[in-house]
Amino acid sequence: MTVLVLGGSSQIGHFLLPRLLERGEPIVALSRHPPSDASPVQWQLGQLPDAMPALPPLSAIISFGPLLALAQWLADNPLIGAPRVIATSSMSAETKRDSSVPAEREISRQLRDGETALAAACARHGCSWTVLRPTLIYGAGKDKSLTPMARRAMRLRLFPLPSGRGLRQPVHADDIAQAVIAALDCPASVGRILSIGGGERLTAGEMFARVQRSLPCATLPLPLPAWLLRLGRHGVPRLRGPLHRLDADLIADNGELQRLLGINPRPFRPDASVWMPTHR
Repeated sequence: MTVLVLGGSSQIGHFLLPRLLERGEPIVALSRHPPSDASPVQWQLGQLPDAMPALPPLSAIISFGPLLALAQWLADNPLIGAPRVIATSSMSAETKRDSSVPAEREISRQLRDGETALAAACARHGCSWTVLRPTLIYGAGKDKSLTPMARRAMRLRLFPLPSGRGLRQPVHADDIAQAVIAALDCPASVGRILSIGGGERLTAGEMFARVQRSLPCATLPLPLPAWLLRLGRHGVPRLRGPLHRLDADLIADNGELQRLLGINPRPFRPDASVWMPTHR
């Protein structure tokens, strides 16, 4: 049987594929940017819900892409057997539910709609499913939040430090990959939506400070006072949501994750390697 990985070149896929290869099962991976180097993984170019080539019988489908697209693809395509389905959503499904920014409330709604649609599509195929809701992801130099900030600071030798009081819980992409592997072998996780955050809660300000301290070159810290952040919230509409959230807690309860899967994510102790680009 074969494991299908959708989003194999993503930051979680970077850590998941070697772990799947250790299990000895054949892997088909779909990506918009598949690697060109030789690999035991069979790569396919594409993205959901586009049609894919004929697939062999699958033991599992693992997806790191949009849930609504996955649900649509499952609904529109026959499957041989009933493969196990593991997918990632986001804690934004909850943390942005009551945002003051309409676009963020829409993101939250789409995530929750995607979770519901996935459960319905899996039910039609008789597939068991588990959804993981990660917090802020880092670890492979591919995220669109902390890594761009780190690289910009290395380029400019200047690191803006917002004075955020809200709690953060960054989660390493490899800890999510470990949770995926554990969920594959855990019947008790079937039909569950599991939050997964890092092993440490810290203020947004301290999170940014640790990113700065992890950089391989010296950067000048530039503290951003609260009055300037308030001015930015009111004067720059696209920054209203991110700046407002600096004082909001964006965290996850790892209790069910630890109880069901035995996963204990690492604390946030980044080093320079996590901001460097990867080649897989």
